[in-house]
Amino acid sequence: MKSSKPEALPPPPPVIPPNFVPQKALGPNRVPAARRGFGTKGQKISLVTNHFNVKLSNTNDHFYQYSVALCYEDGSPVEAKGIGRRVLDMVYQLYNTEMGGKGFAYDGEKTLFTVGPLPGTKLEFPVLLENMSSNRTARGGIPDGVETKRSRRPPQSKSYTVKISYATKIPIQAIFNALQGQDSEQFHEAVRVLDVLLRQHAAKQGCLLVRQSFFHNDPRNSISIGGGVLGCRGFHSSFRATQAGLSLNMDVSTTMIVKPGKVVDFLLENQNVRNIREIDWMRAKRTLKNLRIKTFPSNLEHKVIGLSEKSCRQQKFLLKQRNGNSPSDPIEITVSEYYAKHRNLELTESHDYPCLDVGKPKRPVYIPLELCELISLQRYTKALSNLQRASLVEKSRQKPQDRMQSLMGELTRSNYAADPLINSTGIKISTTFTQVEGRVLEPPKLKFGNGGDLLPRGGRWNFNNKTLIEPSQIKCWAIVNFSARCDTNSLSRDLLRCSKAKGMNLDEPYSIIEENHQSRRNKAPVRVEHMFEAIKRTLPGPPLFLLCILHERKNSDIYGPWKRKCLVDFGIVTQCIAPTRINDQYLTNLLLKINAKMGGINSLLSVECLHSIPLVSRVPTIIFGMDVSHGSPGRSDVPSIAAVVSSRKWPLISRYRASVRAQSARVEMIDALFKPVSPEKDEGMIRELLEDFYQSTPKLKPEHIIIFRDGVSESQFNQVLNMELEQIMQACKHLDDTWNPKFLVVVAQKTHHTKFFQPKSDANVPPGTIIDNKVCHPKNYDFYLCAQNGPIGTTRPTHYHVLLDQIGFSADDLQELVHSLSYVYQRSTSAISVVAPICYAHLAAAQMSQFVKFDDMSDTASSHSGGAGTSGGGFTQIPKLHQKVCSSMFFC
Repeated sequence: MKSSKPEALPPPPPVIPPNFVPQKALGPNRVPAARRGFGTKGQKISLVTNHFNVKLSNTNDHFYQYSVALCYEDGSPVEAKGIGRRVLDMVYQLYNTEMGGKGFAYDGEKTLFTVGPLPGTKLEFPVLLENMSSNRTARGGIPDGVETKRSRRPPQSKSYTVKISYATKIPIQAIFNALQGQDSEQFHEAVRVLDVLLRQHAAKQGCLLVRQSFFHNDPRNSISIGGGVLGCRGFHSSFRATQAGLSLNMDVSTTMIVKPGKVVDFLLENQNVRNIREIDWMRAKRTLKNLRIKTFPSNLEHKVIGLSEKSCRQQKFLLKQRNGNSPSDPIEITVSEYYAKHRNLELTESHDYPCLDVGKPKRPVYIPLELCELISLQRYTKALSNLQRASLVEKSRQKPQDRMQSLMGELTRSNYAADPLINSTGIKISTTFTQVEGRVLEPPKLKFGNGGDLLPRGGRWNFNNKTLIEPSQIKCWAIVNFSARCDTNSLSRDLLRCSKAKGMNLDEPYSIIEENHQSRRNKAPVRVEHMFEAIKRTLPGPPLFLLCILHERKNSDIYGPWKRKCLVDFGIVTQCIAPTRINDQYLTNLLLKINAKMGGINSLLSVECLHSIPLVSRVPTIIFGMDVSHGSPGRSDVPSIAAVVSSRKWPLISRYRASVRAQSARVEMIDALFKPVSPEKDEGMIRELLEDFYQSTPKLKPEHIIIFRDGVSESQFNQVLNMELEQIMQACKHLDDTWNPKFLVVVAQKTHHTKFFQPKSDANVPPGTIIDNKVCHPKNYDFYLCAQNGPIGTTRPTHYHVLLDQIGFSADDLQELVHSLSYVYQRSTSAISVVAPICYAHLAAAQMSQFVKFDDMSDTASSHSGGAGTSGGGFTQIPKLHQKVCSSMFFC
C-alpha cells in the first residue's frame, strides 16, 4: 500500500477576491451510498427483533391526500391545537354519505388521507361542536350569565366550517418499488399514510400521541420520578422498509407527564416545598402555562394561560348585573366575594394566593386554585433534574423477555385487524417477531504498559496488575476543596499509592487548599475567584493540574465557573470529583481521566500498535467525530453547541482533540465547519483540526478522512452529504487547492426503536453482536452493532449508516473498524455503545456549554473573539480555550 511522503502544506492560491462573501455551496447532489456487500466475520447467532412483517394486498390502489382547513363561522381560521380530531370525528358521523361512505386517516392538523378518491375535489361542511369549557366562571369584564349574539345556541357549543380540498394521490405501488431497491420519491409519503393510520387508531382509543408513540390512560403504566412528574410507559409503532419487506417496528416508549390531581398538590411536589406559603409563583406560572385543568364542582375543562396578579381576596373584576330584562351598570367585585355570593362556595385555602387565569390575554377568567385539578395524560416538557433522570432510567428498565411480553401484549391489545380503515388498505400485520441472523465479532486485543496483550471478556477489562501504556508526568499540582465532607489527606495518600501501581509519575500535591468558610455563602463565580486568589498566594507558579473536590451534588453550580476559569483564563487542566465512597476502583477510573487529559494514553489497540488496521494504518488518516448538543426543551434562547473531535498523531486512532462552536438554537446542521474571512484565513473548525493533525503527524496531510456523525435523522442524510461534507471539502481546498483526500461518512443513530433478543434467554445479546441483514435497509448501506455489555435493561444497538465510501472498505473491514473504535474510549474499562470519537464530541459540547450560564446571559455581549457573548448571528457564543489546553483531551 502506498504511503505518503512528508510534504509541506503550500499556501492557498490567491484566487478569491479580497471582498468576497463566502457562500454555502451545495455542490453535487449526493445521495446515501448503496450497500456493497455483507459481513462474514464472527460467530453466528440466532436472534429475533421487534419488527413484525406486513403484507399489503391492494397494490394497484392509491392513497388520496386532501388539505383540511378549519374556520369559525365568521371565516377566521381555527388556531387552537387539539380541536381538529373532534371536529373531523363529527364530520365523519354527520356527512358519511356526502363523503361517499369513505373512512379517512387524519393527521390531527391539516391533512387527511383516503383509499380511493372522495366524491369531489372541494368539499365544505358546517359542524356544531359542544365545547368542553364554559364561561360560567369569574370572568374579568364579562357579565356572568349575560347572553350575547353567539350564545343564542346552547352556551357550550361552537360552530365550525370544515373545508376539504384535493392535494395529490400517492400510489401504494411506491412501497413495493422501494422494497425492491428502486428509488421512489413517493415511498416516504406512502409510509407516512400508514403511520397516520396507526396514530388515528391510537387516538380513537383515547391515547396521548407523541409523534409515532402513544400512551394509554392507565395508572399502571405510570412511574413517579419526583417533582410531580410521572414517567408514562407507552409504545412506539412505525412502518419500515427492510430487506425482508415492509415491517411494523414496535417498541416500548416513555414520555413525561404531569401528575394528575389537585393543582396545589402538584406545585408543592414540583417545587419540593411543604406548604402553599413557600411556593415560588413566578416559577409556578411558567410550569402551569398551557396545562389543562378541570374545575369542580362544574367538571369543565380549561387551559391555563397564567396567574392573576393579585390574590383571590384582592383580585377584582367587573361583574355585569341584570335588572329584570335589561342590564344594569357593572359592579366591581373580588374573586373571593364572587364565589361566596354567586356560587355559594367559601374558599378555604386560596384566599391569599393567585388564581389561575384560563381566559384570553385581554379577557381574563379567574379560577381559585383549590377548585382546580390537573387532568391526566398531559406532557411535561420542562428539563428533568439529575435525580429525576436517574430515577426514570432506573424505574423504566425492562429485561429483554419482559419487553418482548409487553410488545406482544400491546400488539394484541391494539387489534389493528378490527379497524375498518386499516383493513381497507389491505394491510395484514404478523403477530410474531422477525427472526434474524447476527454475528458476534471477536473483541480487539488491547495493549498495556507492561508489554502484554489483553483480550477483553464480555466487553470489559480491568487494570489489575496492568500499567498505563503512556503514563503522563505531573509535577506541580494541587488539590482544591469546595466540600467540607471530604478527607483530602486520605484521598491524596490513596491517589498517590494507586498512581504508582499504574505506572503514573504523580508527585505529591504541592498543597491542599481548603475553601474559606465565609466564602461558601457567596455565589459560585465569587467562590471560584476567592479560590484562585488562594491558589496564587499558596503556589509558587501556575500549576500543571488541579484536582477539584465539589459538594456531593452532581452538576454543582461551581462546576461551570471553575472549568471556565481553569481552561479559558489560565490554561490549567482540571479534574472535578464529588466522591461519596472512595475505593481502588474509583481511584483507577479517576486516574484514567487524569492521564488522558494530561496527554497520556491508558491503553491502545494491538492492531493500532502494529500498524495493521486496514486502509487506516498504512495511509495517513484522520478520524472526525461530530455532534450537536441542544439546550433544554422549550429553551429557544439557549444556543446549540457543535463539537468536532479529530484524531491526532497518526497512525494512532486513540488520541483526540476538540473544536467547539455555538450556533443558533435547535439547529442540527453544523454551520462553522468552513468559515473563510479572507483568501488566506479560514476560521472554521475543520481547518483548526487539520492543521493540528499536520503538526502532530509530523507534517503529513491526511489522504483519508473518516467522519462519524451523530444526532441526525434519515431525512437529514442528504444535508450531511451536501452541506456539511461540502464545507469540509471546501476547507481542504482552502488549505491546498491540489489536495484531494478520500472520504468515508458514517452516521450513528441511537434514537431508534429496533431491539434484538435471544429467543429463549433473558440475557441481552452478547457484546460485539452485529446485524446487517433482514431488518436493514433494502438498498442503502447500514448495519446494527451492539458493542457494549448490557448487564441491565434491554440493550439498544447503534444503527450505523454509511452515506459515502470513497476509500473502499470491505464490509468486514469497516465493521471491525467501527467495533474497534468502541474500545478506545480512554475513560472507560468497557466497550461503549457508540464509537469513541462521537462520545468525545458529545462530552466536549456538554462541557463547553457549562462555561456560560445561559440563564443569566444578556442579549448583547462581545463576539466569539472575546468572552462569552452574542455573535453577529444572534446567538450566545462560547469562549476560546487557552492555548495551553486547546489540543488536550480536556473533555475526557
